Amino acid sequence: MSTAARTYAENQKQDQPKTTIILFSGELDKALAAFIIANGAAAYDHEVTIFFTFWGLNILRKDELMRTHKGMLEKAFGWIMPRGPKKLALSKMNFVGLGPQMIKHVMKKHNALSLPELIELAQEQGIKLVACTMTMDLLGLQQEELIDSVEYAGVAAYLGDASQGQVNLFI
Repeated sequence: MSTAARTYAENQKQDQPKTTIILFSGELDKALAAFIIANGAAAYDHEVTIFFTFWGLNILRKDELMRTHKGMLEKAFGWIMPRGPKKLALSKMNFVGLGPQMIKHVMKKHNALSLPELIELAQEQGIKLVACTMTMDLLGLQQEELIDSVEYAGVAAYLGDASQGQVNLFI
């Protein structure tokens, strides 16, 4: 690539709107909203970052049980937290576990993408999925427990992205 073409490409990327989302919640309806917004922003040529912290990290967990070396408290967190996007509760209308099945049924009826499909689409669109390393330490989560293509960073990295963002959301 010529110097002029490289400079043009760099300027285009600098001019590209940026959207950041902090995904704090591990509830299905909030995760769906975050990924719908993120995928929509990416479709409109935004550079998108989703920063997963606290219960939001459960969305990135692999479905299968991973063998890890943890202390008793970290193991307890692993047992009580949902493992992956298919196991999330629906916040206000969980209805003793029936809420997630109801919303998934309605979504399928209306040909809406499921949360796992929205996550896959986000990865295909180059949305940056960032796991908060401090929260991972607090909850005893290890990198091998999370899905592939996740980046790992702390608050400073998120703030660097957010300071350049035109849209910054907390979900």
